[in-house]
Amino acid sequence: MERVRTRPRSDWQRQFEDLGFHFHSLDGVYWDESACYRFTAQEIDMLEAVTVELHEMTTRAARHIIETGRFAPFALTDWFIDCIVHSWNSGPPSLYGRFDLRYDGTNPPKLLEYNADTPTSLIEASIAQWNWQQQMFRGADQFNSLHEKLIARWATIRDTLPGNPPLYFACVGDNVEDLGNLEYLRDTALQAGINARYIAIENIGWAEGQDCFVDLEHNPILALFKLYPWEWMMREAFGPHIPRAALPVIEPPWKILLSCKAILAVLWELYPDHPNLLPSFLSEDRVPAHYVRKPVYSREGANVEFHGPRGTFARPGTYGAEGHVYQAFAALPAFDGNYPVIGSWIVGDEPAGIGIREDVSPVTTNTSRFVPHYFD
Repeated sequence: MERVRTRPRSDWQRQFEDLGFHFHSLDGVYWDESACYRFTAQEIDMLEAVTVELHEMTTRAARHIIETGRFAPFALTDWFIDCIVHSWNSGPPSLYGRFDLRYDGTNPPKLLEYNADTPTSLIEASIAQWNWQQQMFRGADQFNSLHEKLIARWATIRDTLPGNPPLYFACVGDNVEDLGNLEYLRDTALQAGINARYIAIENIGWAEGQDCFVDLEHNPILALFKLYPWEWMMREAFGPHIPRAALPVIEPPWKILLSCKAILAVLWELYPDHPNLLPSFLSEDRVPAHYVRKPVYSREGANVEFHGPRGTFARPGTYGAEGHVYQAFAALPAFDGNYPVIGSWIVGDEPAGIGIREDVSPVTTNTSRFVPHYFD
């Protein structure tokens, strides 16, 4: 693994606009092709194998939590616990997830967290960096089968929806990044033969007499994909209507167990000293001298506290009321003064590629740059 400086293409912005990747310059510089990461085929094989193993481990961890009723660390409402159990037992389909890994090219990758509910950085990891690689390093390859596997997975999901109803795709209407990811996912669903419709999540209504959610024309919503976190949905006023509506939701409610950072501590209990895990605990009195305190629910690095060998560093934010997890400190590797995090994707049960976010800070935030990759 090495960071390689490259010359940006003269018309990359136009090409990405044509591909539907409209937020490529969000907050100044988001997509950054002035550099890339080069891997060996052996490193890619290893990352793929690690992704499969982490997927199996986290799925078994979810089963353990549900079978033992160990929901307290996840700060869940009572009605939503029932929803989680029902969704696990009834087996609604799951689409995807993204494991965020620390990897330096030498030591085993370490799981930092698992974005199992509303992972983004998808269109850039899929068609954007493939477009770049095909033009810049055509003789090489890229760990990236996201597009094809998403379409195939949607085809499987389509066959599980009773009557193949319209599948509504929802996110916050004025969030440019979420809307870009959602529209990309909707396009892959359309290619799989799904009647995929967009609706802003704030425009979803509830029809009391019909016990169903409705769109702006009062059509019933019988299936939903939402790029909106379950921990927000379960506290919304309309949240308790979800089990009444009995509609399939992707990602299913049980995925909150894997998206919540409390899962890191459960994984360490189930798989102590696993080479791809960092020691993680729910109690501060068990942590090593250097650790990272993470809210069990937080987004884009908010309220993360680093207690490292160079002192304490904290990110601002509004999270933390539900509790924290304490993870052993593992400094991100520095490449030319940049700190990369590898996001490794799973689609269904299959590894599907990686995307890399990097920053000049050791905390990955919503303004961290996306940098493409290739392998020989």
